[in-house]
Amino acid sequence: MQTHPELGERIIAPIERLEDVRPIVRHCHEHYDGSGYPDRKAGEEIPLESRIIPRLRRFHAMTTDRPYRKRLSDAEACRRLRAAAGTQFDPNVVEVYLEVLKQQSRSGAAA
Repeated sequence: MQTHPELGERIIAPIERLEDVRPIVRHCHEHYDGSGYPDRKAGEEIPLESRIIPRLRRFHAMTTDRPYRKRLSDAEACRRLRAAAGTQFDPNVVEVYLEVLKQQSRSGAAA
């Protein structure tokens, strides 16, 4: 499991036009506090895109039904994102993401 970011990077490596995407793929499982993998990068060392994409993926995973559990409410998913801000997630990214969700909710758009 922990080798899949490196595997993903190797898969796209031969595709020249994806050269800029390689570090994003490689670091999508790094944690803001440095406890992630594969390189244990922390904070601003992690590419911004690699700090954003996992938040979207995590929120979606929490708010959709899974074979092993029912979906969480949006409020509970937001609470869990906040709880992981500063350790697993970039707190600034979490703040912006939650603000976007709030604005979408106000405008009636699906979150």
